Amino acid sequence: MSAGETLRRLLAGPEILVAPGVFDGLSARMAARAGAKALYMTGFGIAGSLLGMPDIGLVTATEMADRVRALADVAGDLPLIADGDNGHGGPLNAARLTRLYEAGGAGCIQLEDQVLPKRCGHMAGKAVVPVAEAVARLRAAVSARRDPAFCIMARTDAIATDGLDEALRRADAYLAAGADLLFVEAPETPDQMAAIAARFPGVPLVANMVEDGKTPWLRPRDLEGIGFKLVIQPVSALLVAAAALEDCYGVLLAEGKLPDAFRRFSFGAYNAAVGLT
Repeated sequence: MSAGETLRRLLAGPEILVAPGVFDGLSARMAARAGAKALYMTGFGIAGSLLGMPDIGLVTATEMADRVRALADVAGDLPLIADGDNGHGGPLNAARLTRLYEAGGAGCIQLEDQVLPKRCGHMAGKAVVPVAEAVARLRAAVSARRDPAFCIMARTDAIATDGLDEALRRADAYLAAGADLLFVEAPETPDQMAAIAARFPGVPLVANMVEDGKTPWLRPRDLEGIGFKLVIQPVSALLVAAAALEDCYGVLLAEGKLPDAFRRFSFGAYNAAVGLT
C-alpha cells in the first residue's frame, strides 16, 4: 500500500487523524515511537532545525525535498504529510516539487496560495497570489502525481488578507481544481471554524493547532465534533526542543555538567531508541 493509500484509509476512518509536526529524522522517530499514526513535515520546523531561521521562505525546494526523503525513510509505514509551502514558484515549480515529494516517499503535499517569499501562516504581513495563479499551481500538482492516491492538500491564507468569505471562495476553487484536502489557515474564532466545516461537508478538512497562534486551541475530539478530519500540531515539539536545548547548553556552560535530575535519555537508551542493535 502506498503512503497516499494509507493516508486516505486513515482519513476515511471514524476518528479524526492527529499528525504531530516533525522536522528531522530524530523527531520523526520519536513521534513514531510515541504512537503517531501519521506525521506532518513542518516547514516552520525545517527552517528552524536546518537553518536556525524563521519560516519566511528561506529554505529551498531542494532542501525541503531532501528532508522529505529523510523523514519518509524514518516514518516507514506511517504516511508523511509534507509542507510544500507555495510550490516554490509557478505551476512548473509546483509540479516538480510534487514529483520530488512523491518520489521521496511522502503521501501528501501541502500547497498554499501565498506569494514568494511566504511567511508562517500565523505571522503578520502575509500576502496571497490571485486565485487563478493558485489554481494553476494546484492543477499542475494534480497532473504531476504518478500515483492517483498521492494526496494534494490545498491551503489558503486569505482569511488574514481578505477575510473569511474570500478564503471560502478560494477553497471552493481549489477543491474544483482537484485538491483532496482543504486547509483554510488561521481562523480566529470557533464560529469561523464552524463556518468552514459547514461549507465543505464530507471534505477532509485540516485544522492547524499552533501554540500562541491565531486559532483557538481545541482538542482533537472537539475539532472532530465541528467537522474537521485532520489536525496538525506543527510547532509543539520544535518549541519544546528549542527550550530544552537552551536549558541544556546554559547548564553545561555554567556548571560544566548536567545534573542527574536533568531529563535526558541515557546513552544506551538513546542508541536503542534510534535503532542500534
